[in-house]
Amino acid sequence: MKPQSKPYRLILPLLLLAIILVPVRDAHAVTGWGIGASYEIRDSNPGNGFGLRLEKGILSAVPLIDVKMRAHFSYFSEDVSSYRDVGLPAELDVFDYGLAITGGIGFGLLHPYVGLGLGQERFRSESDEPLLDFSENSIYWNLYGGVRLPILPLLSPFVEYRFTRLMDADEFDYNQNSRFAFGVTLNF
Repeated sequence: MKPQSKPYRLILPLLLLAIILVPVRDAHAVTGWGIGASYEIRDSNPGNGFGLRLEKGILSAVPLIDVKMRAHFSYFSEDVSSYRDVGLPAELDVFDYGLAITGGIGFGLLHPYVGLGLGQERFRSESDEPLLDFSENSIYWNLYGGVRLPILPLLSPFVEYRFTRLMDADEFDYNQNSRFAFGVTLNF
């Protein structure tokens, strides 16, 4: 006699799949405000920093679609032992600020999003050698994508990847960079 499969063994996996994939409308306020903070890792020196963001939902007529305006600021700082092949230590600082449009979709516990923005990056180098001291600003555009995990209606951890292309950098050692940001947003 062949054992029969028990249908209740499928209930738990199907329930977990439904929790992850079924849209949840109240996971965050689409037209509300959000303020966030992040730890960021860049692929250029200086490599580590933090970011702040302020977001405002701007489109609420379409269900499950989340369109936001974002203002962001990031700061990176690092002491390097050798800068520009001179062999002298320097302190490097980058200030990054800009505006962006973010579009996303809410699926249960996962809210993927993409965005496009413009901003300005200010690079500053200070050293004991005056020839290494300089400051330069560059306008940039960026593309980014990430995912939010709204575990509570007010709290959304996120991870984000951003690609930045500088448009008029003369003194920078790079004309593009990318970064990963890990943070949390408070929605209200």
